[in-house]
Formats: sequence, C-alpha cells, structure tokens
Amino acid sequence: MGWRNFSTQKYILTGLVLIALSGLILYFMGQVPTCKCGYVKLWHGVVFSSENSQHISDWYTFSHIIHGFGFYFLLWLIFRKRLPVGLLFVFAVLIEAGWEIFENTDMVINRYREVTISLDYYGDSIINAVADQLAMAVGFYLAYKLPVWFIIFLTLAMEAVVGYYIRDNLLLNIIMLIYPIDAIKEWQSGG
Repeated sequence: MGWRNFSTQKYILTGLVLIALSGLILYFMGQVPTCKCGYVKLWHGVVFSSENSQHISDWYTFSHIIHGFGFYFLLWLIFRKRLPVGLLFVFAVLIEAGWEIFENTDMVINRYREVTISLDYYGDSIINAVADQLAMAVGFYLAYKLPVWFIIFLTLAMEAVVGYYIRDNLLLNIIMLIYPIDAIKEWQSGG
C-alpha cells in the first residue's frame, strides 16, 4: 500500500506527528515549552514585549496562515495533480516544521535582533511554534477549499491589518531579514 492509498486521516496524523517531532527537536535545542512568565495565553497582542512569540497566538500567527496559502499554491504548481493533496499537506508541514526549527537557531534569532524591530526576541516557545504550524495547516486547508480570489483577498487583508496595527507583517519581515532597509526599521520603531 503506497502513499497514494493513504486516507485523509493518515495524512493528517502524519502531519501531526511531524509537528510533534518538531516540538521535540525544539525542546532539545533549548527552547522553552511555554512562556517563562508562568502562564499561557490564547492571544498575546503586544509585539514589543518579552512575551511575544511565547503564547499560543500573536500578530505573527497571521503570517503562518499565509504560509499555508503560499505552500498550497507552490506545491500545487509544482506537482499539479500528480500527487494527492494529502501528500502536499505533509510536504507543507515538513517545510513549516523545518522553518520553525531554523527560525529558532541562534543564527536566525540573532539576525532578527540585529535587523528587525524584534530586539527582545529570543525565539519561539514550543507551544507558539506548534501553534504556528497548526495555523499554517489552517491556511493550507483554506487555500485548498476556497476560491483563489478569496485567498488573495484574505492575504492582502491580513497583511494590511497586521501592518497597520504593528508596523510589521510577512512581507516586511522577509524584506528586513533578506535586505534590511533603515527607513523601514525606523518606521517600524515609531520614527
């Protein structure tokens, strides 16, 4: 029985196992399971705080939903109908889990602290990293089920709202990690 005969439940279970494994890897990398503050919140909306990326969700959760949109589109483009959507989902989880692990390396954490507004960023808690991966899974599912025009609308709306409220979003984050621009950093810090 090959991967083409997997049930939807087996693909989902495989994705959940991969997410759990990434949490275990993050634990052995030294990431804290939950916020050092001693409690867990469903939402933490203060970007300039040591609790950012430590609770279940925050402003950057929207970026992970958009990751799901993007991964669905790219994997669909590459594999078209040659692979079942469940296998594409597993690939998307692998990519997102890999990103969460890479994002929490000293190299990337230090890069965030050097060139972005994330001065107090010390990496994600494990609960936040796992929730980010689940948010990507939600985005992937939505991209699979909803019309393309609506996914584009959701992406633009999330980027605009998050950009308005915290002066950061997925696009700005990518720009600042790859090619930092002083004017963007100054604007993000309120200047």
